Amino acid sequence: MLTLCLALAVTLTLSLTAACSGAGDEDPTTLRVLAGPDLAVLEPLLDELRSETGVELKMDYRADADTGEELAAAGASTAKGGGGHEAAWLSTDRSFQLRHKDIARGLLRTPTMLSPVVVGLRADAARALHAKSPGTQLSWADLADAAATGTLRFGMADPRRTGTGLAALVGVATAAAGTGGALREDDVSCDRLRGFRSGQRITAASTRDLLDDFTDHPGRANALITYESDLLALDSGGRLKEELEIVRPKDGTVLADFPLLLLDPGRRAAYDKVVQWLRQDSVQRKIMRTALRRPVNPSVAREGELRAPLGNALYFPDRPDVLERLLDDYGDPAHRVADQVVFLLDFSGSMRGQRMAELREAFADLSGADSSATGAFARFYQGERLTVVRFGGRVLEERTVTVRGQRDLRTLADVVARGGYGDATAVWTALDHGYRTASAALADEPERSVSIVLMTDGENNAGIAYEEFVRRYEARSAGTRAAVHTYPVHFGEADAGALRRAADRTGGRMVDADARGSSLSEAFKEIRGCR
Repeated sequence: MLTLCLALAVTLTLSLTAACSGAGDEDPTTLRVLAGPDLAVLEPLLDELRSETGVELKMDYRADADTGEELAAAGASTAKGGGGHEAAWLSTDRSFQLRHKDIARGLLRTPTMLSPVVVGLRADAARALHAKSPGTQLSWADLADAAATGTLRFGMADPRRTGTGLAALVGVATAAAGTGGALREDDVSCDRLRGFRSGQRITAASTRDLLDDFTDHPGRANALITYESDLLALDSGGRLKEELEIVRPKDGTVLADFPLLLLDPGRRAAYDKVVQWLRQDSVQRKIMRTALRRPVNPSVAREGELRAPLGNALYFPDRPDVLERLLDDYGDPAHRVADQVVFLLDFSGSMRGQRMAELREAFADLSGADSSATGAFARFYQGERLTVVRFGGRVLEERTVTVRGQRDLRTLADVVARGGYGDATAVWTALDHGYRTASAALADEPERSVSIVLMTDGENNAGIAYEEFVRRYEARSAGTRAAVHTYPVHFGEADAGALRRAADRTGGRMVDADARGSSLSEAFKEIRGCR
């Protein structure tokens, strides 16, 4: 009987203990989270999250460049019942969504906070930009123009390795396209970013390294392109002698929404607790004050600098090939040689008068006279090497300048302004000469990108025939033929069919100025830097 009573007492005690214990007495649930480095700033809030929800986030911080493939592997693995991460928390997952659509489509996704990619200007850069555009909100076009002239020297993380750099690149390219929509392949077939990228002085594989380099070497760059939250943290953190002026370009920004992704559907209950906690108004205010990021809840009033309007939100590309082409065009920001363009310009007698005036206006526009947004993105830029070849029935003159300032641009204008017209039109002799010049440039600097722009208003009636040009072209090195493309500008009575064949043969593209019904200047802007 005593044994039975003791057993009943033990059973009753255990039952009462279980009935009285709450969720807070249980061992906390742990979610293993693949995290981007920009989430580390929220570490002070994670203890509160664990205390109030019973869920502990075990953060595994990886560089942005690594999270995409890690996320794809984790998503595929958990779909099969395995995997080391049960959730992911990144600054942006847009690149992942493009490259791994099938995996991304099945993942639960919750935005947790917002921060646009914007520009911070040191005082000298701010004065120069506002002096040129007084009383107006600055645009990406203004920034690209200032970079091309050497006025703006900026730091930006490597777009191939970081979410901030990629978002900045997409923002500039989208503004340059001027369509108001997501970038299409045609929008990046002509590189509008060469002037902009010539202003990049600092790059890094992570945002943290970028900020350190910018603050440690204040004379190297006078602008910084990164998340708004990073700039606000720099301004308030005492690392700078003077605060940066934050510019939110009027033509729009790309917005990061820091999504929390559920990789393991079996952990849905814990995930729901976390996102519900993070999106509470009180927690959103804490995130705003801790991380300086905008609340994702519209009910939470923004504070301080975060009250500034954002304007347009620019679309991210919706095709992975567009993104890859954009990154390929931009290249490696740490190892870059400025481009060279060889302009073959028809100076036959038919170009006298209005046509020559249009050609000179086109070069003036490319030298900075065109104040439009497209002009800002297409203009000649610092470090670019420009070769002008004037031809008539033969090559009349060749002159090469490297752009360092207005003096070099004036030299270029003087070459185009000269007379000395020829009495015939040797199109294919000029193009053959252009390939000799390009081959020599590549021999000196194999890393240099060299292209040829051929402008003529008449048919070939002197010099070598097209077939002879092709024979000589095919005899050139495979490296030259692969690297150097011809971009003809059809004008006046030129043989459009022949110019198109030359473009196709050399891997370039023809622009028909007459068929477009636009100016020669517009045709040059379109053809400039095309691939």
